[in-house]
Amino acid sequence: MTLPELRIGTARHAFPFSRGLLVESLVNAGATGAGAAAAARRIEQQLRLARRTTVSPSELQALMVEVARDVAGSAVAQAAAAQTPAFVDILVTAKKGDLPFSRGVLARTLEDAGLSGKDAYATASTVDVGLRQRGVRRLSAEEIDNLTEDALATRYGEHLRLTYRYLRHNRGKLGVLGSDSNMPSPFSKGILVQSLLAAGVAPDVARKVARVTQRDLRGRDDRVVARHAIRNKVEALLRDEVGPDVGARYRLLRVIRRPPRPVIVLLGGVSGTGKSFLAAEIAYRLGIARVVSTDSIREVMRAMVSPALVPTLHASTFSAWEALLPPGVPRPETPTREALLAGFRDQVQQVSVGLGAVVARSVQEGSSLVLEGVHLVPGYLRAEAFRGALLVPMLVTLPDEEEHRRHFESRDSETAASRPLHRYMAYFREIRAMQDELEALARAQDVPLLDGLTLDESAEQAVDVVLKRVMVALTPEERLSLLGEDGSELTLGAGG
Repeated sequence: MTLPELRIGTARHAFPFSRGLLVESLVNAGATGAGAAAAARRIEQQLRLARRTTVSPSELQALMVEVARDVAGSAVAQAAAAQTPAFVDILVTAKKGDLPFSRGVLARTLEDAGLSGKDAYATASTVDVGLRQRGVRRLSAEEIDNLTEDALATRYGEHLRLTYRYLRHNRGKLGVLGSDSNMPSPFSKGILVQSLLAAGVAPDVARKVARVTQRDLRGRDDRVVARHAIRNKVEALLRDEVGPDVGARYRLLRVIRRPPRPVIVLLGGVSGTGKSFLAAEIAYRLGIARVVSTDSIREVMRAMVSPALVPTLHASTFSAWEALLPPGVPRPETPTREALLAGFRDQVQQVSVGLGAVVARSVQEGSSLVLEGVHLVPGYLRAEAFRGALLVPMLVTLPDEEEHRRHFESRDSETAASRPLHRYMAYFREIRAMQDELEALARAQDVPLLDGLTLDESAEQAVDVVLKRVMVALTPEERLSLLGEDGSELTLGAGG
């Protein structure tokens, strides 16, 4: 004769009776496997002898406690009475309402954090057992997450705790984990596109590579991936789309964005050569957050030092020679070359003190920096200020005088005459003489020249210069650490 189905619940909502759930509950209460199995069989027998078809969870727990006391002892019985048994749902309060806690759902999330399927389910079970042994029947989603973090830290260490925390707060986003950090950061297609553009990749190809990279790495689930996995994926896509040379250039740019020592780019040049726009573009392409003008440093120093004490500091570089005229000596219509350069050098020496302090602070903080301004004269800054940095000096020039004049005219209209054209035109001869001097010093000091190109061309040339100079300056140990090889073939790929 077929026995009637035995169910757990109420007349309105019930599920099939399972000895397995009883065994799990008793094991959680401290019973041995054999003792739990024996108790579960006795409980089922008693229910069937009583011809029960439905038993409520509270009745079943009471019967389980009674049998456990007889089969496994009072300690197990007390623990069984205090727990939330496996046949009772633990409710999780979430925005969508109360939902039963599920080890399977938690295990899938833990797999996204990097655990194997077996380890993920074991960790989820640890959380479940802990809640049931404490008799928890309702808790918030945040409490579940906190308990999961604790379980991960205990079983696998702080790294997985932080990875899971990232997934909690960035649902649906791809996380990136670097070798120097335990906390993932969100993957950004925009930052990747920026890197690819700096490597010379066409905008439409850059966007495609970034989109495919995100899609392939994340798939349909939340994931945290190592930075090197993104690098490998991007390089493979670049090889397929545009060839190996661009892939190699992209590798070098990654070094610039995460250098072993801060990169200090010095962009010198006289007024009207477009240094400020170019400095911002170079910083953007290289991923450098800080751009400092030597004019701003000079303004700070002017506020601290009176004109009577350092008169050349309070003049423009091209008119500083006037401050050196002896009292009562009439101002000549045009200075001699020696007088012009004497005033210029005097101001440069004063501003160099502030420049050195800014660079030293940047090196101390380990942050890269783009410095731009006429005061960045090749050979003038003290070498000790740059110790511990990867230094890349460049000089922006405009060989064509008419083009130089047009730059001033354009700047006058763009700045609403806040930097009046007539003043620069009055000293145009002096400005050109200063450029000649800077060019001569640059050639003597082996400082690359950026000669009157468009903004894009100049930025492209400047990035090439930075790549080549940095690769030359890296130690063999740094190259091995950053590139996994000596990098010699990559150095040849960077122009400049």
